[in-house]
Amino acid sequence: MEHYGIVNDTQAQRSFIQQVYLWMALALFTTGLVAFSVASSTTFVDMMAQSATLPFVLLFAELGLVMVISGMINKISSMTAIALFFIYSVLNGLTFSSLFIYYTYSSIASVFFISAITFGAMCAYGYFTKRDLTSIGSLCFMGLIGVVIASIVNIFVTNNVFTLIVSVIGILVFIGLTAYDTQKIKKMSWSITQGENAEIMTKGSIIGALTLYLDFVNLFLYALRLFGKRR
Repeated sequence: MEHYGIVNDTQAQRSFIQQVYLWMALALFTTGLVAFSVASSTTFVDMMAQSATLPFVLLFAELGLVMVISGMINKISSMTAIALFFIYSVLNGLTFSSLFIYYTYSSIASVFFISAITFGAMCAYGYFTKRDLTSIGSLCFMGLIGVVIASIVNIFVTNNVFTLIVSVIGILVFIGLTAYDTQKIKKMSWSITQGENAEIMTKGSIIGALTLYLDFVNLFLYALRLFGKRR
């Protein structure tokens, strides 16, 4: 009976992790579909290019949704969490539609492919390694704060060399965070599946999916700045 319980726990953990990656994949697909569809119609893209406030409205809306999902996950229902997550992915798609103005379709596709391979490799490392990645996660988090500050400074400085350095550091930071977050989600899967509460498991999978979604999107954006071919 004890062996049977261990098997069930393992299956539950795997099911939880699969759910995390399924939500993440669906959100990425939604973002990509919205971005490509909007970019195909120049109306919204022209609005993004001509408006000084619309990009900031979208940015603050996205930040607000991330804060609501992360900070209020215990107070909202699983269906609300799912809805907010996909609204966030749609807003990201609207924002990312402008990428098609500045970069060629082929370079966006190639950088996405490279980012996906890198992301997958680091997910595999984070999942299978027996090394505790907490110290790496802490280091990457400090690096993330530095990248955010440097990115804000670069808005006013607009230096190509500075942009290059920030992009390289950003790639390294999110490569490390991908491995760390994967290991963290794996550890979370053990505790969150013990109660076999479907509501808690769904909300936990949304938080995990959002975390990995952010890791991948930021890895892709920094890689695109570094390797993308401009029009």
